[in-house]
This record gives sequence, structure tokens and C-alpha cells, in this order.
Amino acid sequence: MPANPLPDAEQLLASLIDRMRPAIGPNTGLVGIHTGGVWLAERLHQALNIQLPLGTLDVSFYRDDFNKKGLRRNVKSSDIPFDVDGCAVVIVDDVLYTGRTIRAAINELFDYGRPASIRLAALVDRGGRELPIAAEFTGAAVTVPTGENIELTRDAQGRLALQLTRD
Repeated sequence: MPANPLPDAEQLLASLIDRMRPAIGPNTGLVGIHTGGVWLAERLHQALNIQLPLGTLDVSFYRDDFNKKGLRRNVKSSDIPFDVDGCAVVIVDDVLYTGRTIRAAINELFDYGRPASIRLAALVDRGGRELPIAAEFTGAAVTVPTGENIELTRDAQGRLALQLTRD
């Protein structure tokens, strides 16, 4: 079996924390996108000493391909347990690709209120944008061959890893 050509997710997370630390305050609202984004947001929330409770989003009903693909398995509930109005919010996702998941997350976030600002943190930016979406904070930019995707996994001890999967 060939070695994993992707960077170490734990090292990328440490780099992401270092990049975010100067720009994040205790009253920043952190919102993770299910599932990998929530895993990252949990770790970021603790490492950055954010005081507001962690928010989570499942964008399944907000996707622009919902009518074509239908509802995916294991839909999670969204929960933002802080006042979004006037809050500086950072949306957290594991892999930034086309930008469509982030567009859906922004649409859903506005159902909770009108934030003062929205920024994006992603562990990996793999390029291939279809919408004008950019992350302010990233762990790394990675090139992925056509027909392959990057998946974030978490083991029983909470350790994160990246792996390539086929379409």
C-alpha cells in the first residue's frame, strides 16, 4: 500500500490554530459544518479559548444540488447556541473545494441572524472553486488528482487524519 501523499492532519491543525490565534477573540462565534468541520471546530474552540458555545451546521437542506441528489444519510441537526446578530462568526470546514458547501452554510447561518462578519477556516484548500469563496484561514493548499477526494477521519482517541478517496 502506497504512503499517504496528504499532509498530516494534526500538523495542519496546529498550523491553523497558529494562524487563527491573532485574529480570534473570546467572543468570536465558531460554527463547524458537519461532520469534519465540527471535529475541527471542537479542537479550535478549545485551543483558542473561545467563550461563546460552539455552533454546528448541517447544510443538507441548503445545498443547491438537493433536488438532484436528495437527502444524504445521517443528517445531523444544526445548533447555534449563541446570538448570531452582530457577532463575528468563523465557519469551519475540513476541505474547501467548489465553495458550494460554504454558500449553503452562509445561507443557513443567516436564518439564525445577521452576523457582523463571516470568515472561513478550512483545514485543506484543494482548489477547484465554482463560486467566489475563499478561506481566510487554511492549514494547507493541496493538489488532488481528478476523480479523487480528500476525506477527514477521526479515530477513537480523537486524532485526525486525511485520506484520499475515489469518486
